[in-house]
Amino acid sequence: MAEERLTDGVRIAQLLASEVTGNHGRLRDLSVTDADPDVEPTPDGALAYALVDGNNRLGEAFVQPDRVRVEFRVAPDAAADAAGTAGLRVRPKATQPPRTLVFVESGAEVKRVLPVLEAVLETGSRSANSDT
Repeated sequence: MAEERLTDGVRIAQLLASEVTGNHGRLRDLSVTDADPDVEPTPDGALAYALVDGNNRLGEAFVQPDRVRVEFRVAPDAAADAAGTAGLRVRPKATQPPRTLVFVESGAEVKRVLPVLEAVLETGSRSANSDT
């Protein structure tokens, strides 16, 4: 039996959005906003949606032809550490403020992004609470 691997960027983004919106555990406060249902993948990545915790925009999902790039703007170090531990490809983005890019290259990798989101939520909420 041949093993099929889902590598369609749009479908991977849809799976990730479903995992986030259907999660009633630690990600229950995370939502998908500003979604573009007709997003067309581009080599540089087209914005598919944002990942938001309340009023805090944690990052965005960009669709490329064969993968999704999740760009974390909150807790970039926590995102990098958790993604590396999960076996996902990670790259820092040298912007101000810094960001972390996490690449989801197959449908099977979608579940591995969930601990990354949990780490970003935990670290982001801790730093938001320490600012008050």
